[in-house]
Amino acid sequence: MPDDDRSRSAERDSILAALTPLVDGLAATFGPVCEVVLHDYRRPEESVVAVAGSVTGRSVGGAMSGIGLRMRALGDEAADDLNYRTRTATGQLLKSSTMLLRDSGGAVFGALCVNVDVTALDRVQHLLGALAGPASGRTDPPTTVFADGIDAVVEALVDARACHGYRDWAQLDGTERVRLFRDLDERGVFTVRRAVEQVATRLGISRASAYTYLSRARGTSRTSGPTPPGGTA
Repeated sequence: MPDDDRSRSAERDSILAALTPLVDGLAATFGPVCEVVLHDYRRPEESVVAVAGSVTGRSVGGAMSGIGLRMRALGDEAADDLNYRTRTATGQLLKSSTMLLRDSGGAVFGALCVNVDVTALDRVQHLLGALAGPASGRTDPPTTVFADGIDAVVEALVDARACHGYRDWAQLDGTERVRLFRDLDERGVFTVRRAVEQVATRLGISRASAYTYLSRARGTSRTSGPTPPGGTA
């Protein structure tokens, strides 16, 4: 490893180490409805460096969520996402913030995330709103899969995109198939190792076909054997 890369890696490790003790303190401040997660984006399959609270049920060594994959795909152009709402696969309503970690060069390498379970509060708010008058403008937040295994996250993203405005794979024309792969790529799915093979299996197509559609989605032509994009597929 070149000296510059080694120095940058050491700097990032130091930042993560400095933030780790804060995780327990932040979670304790807000009580049992709060979860704080420290992520190292260099390892998407096991990005959770520290976690306090059990809102999403993850543990140290767990994978990043679809939200994290999207941030990772944006790279240094990503921005903090604060006070957004999402819903877990089990129906919990969360209010969350994702605060990105950058090294001295401005490169994104991780995130500090806070998840607060507001399910009970939302029910009370809904009840009070119903008593006060008809509710308006209520929208249900998107469901996000939080899991210790990255495979479950990738499969959930594939299933969600396949069902969101798309028909069965066999019924899609070429343009729609490329669009599906572009959507998955923009959400960071293919930054995960072996994701192309996993997506191919989930869609019931060959590995070679999956690489071809991904190549078309990125606006390039694959002239040689399948090469994992960025070395991480």
